Amino acid sequence: MKGINLGKINTMTVVKSVDFGMYLDGGDEGEILLPTRYVPEGCKPGDVLDVFVYLDQDERPIATTLTPKAMVGEFAYLEVAWVNKFGAFLDWGLMKDLFCPFREQKMRMIKGNSYIVHVHLDKESYRIVASAKVEHYLSDEMPSYHHGAQVDLLVWQKTDLGFKVIVDNKFGGLVYKDQVFQYLHTGDRLKGYVSNVRPDGKLDISLQPSSKKRTKEFADTLLEYLNENNGYCNLGDKSDVEEIYERFEVSKKTFKKGVGDLYKKHLITLEEGGKGIKLVDK
Repeated sequence: MKGINLGKINTMTVVKSVDFGMYLDGGDEGEILLPTRYVPEGCKPGDVLDVFVYLDQDERPIATTLTPKAMVGEFAYLEVAWVNKFGAFLDWGLMKDLFCPFREQKMRMIKGNSYIVHVHLDKESYRIVASAKVEHYLSDEMPSYHHGAQVDLLVWQKTDLGFKVIVDNKFGGLVYKDQVFQYLHTGDRLKGYVSNVRPDGKLDISLQPSSKKRTKEFADTLLEYLNENNGYCNLGDKSDVEEIYERFEVSKKTFKKGVGDLYKKHLITLEEGGKGIKLVDK
């Protein structure tokens, strides 16, 4: 659709006010309505607004100042609001739900359940639609990440090997189960780190930075914790993995390396039996 980016945020100028809203300059597409409920207070002709443009019930372009849960070209975890004989309709944060036709479903979607989908423009109808066939929309380019690069993750699905993730809204990746030290669920969004780029372009992902960087970061965190807690931490070598993770969100291996780093620098002392840590100057 020339003149506007359908399914994305557009910067548009208000051209006139009417009883039911404001009309915006849509370029070659003509004027596009911004209904009254979305018009910012004090808005007047000549103002420039950032709006999301999609299609109304009559398949005409319409604008809103709301931001949907996903735009064209993005992956998201969306709940099914209702289903009819044509497909499922997903709640993406706008008045008109997002359509996912049956042909784009791996299995029949159920009202109330949520699914990872990709949002795109249908080539035939030019409508904004969703697809649960996620793998069809992942990039087949070879990623150019360096080892340890920080990336954004969307948890896709659990497998026998670990968790499939979508990396930076573009690539497929895997977090191996022995790298998971926290509860993960489909739809979770979190940071991760590239540990390996495989020959097939898939990415191996860690949920924690490289060992050396992670040790330094945790050592700094532990030092800050000690300073804020009267120079004492009641965790040590003998503490449970779960207890350490609950307190600091790191593995026991990282905890021990961080403690060792501070001990070598003579900043802490260790209680006998590995039951606690004390700051030297406290």
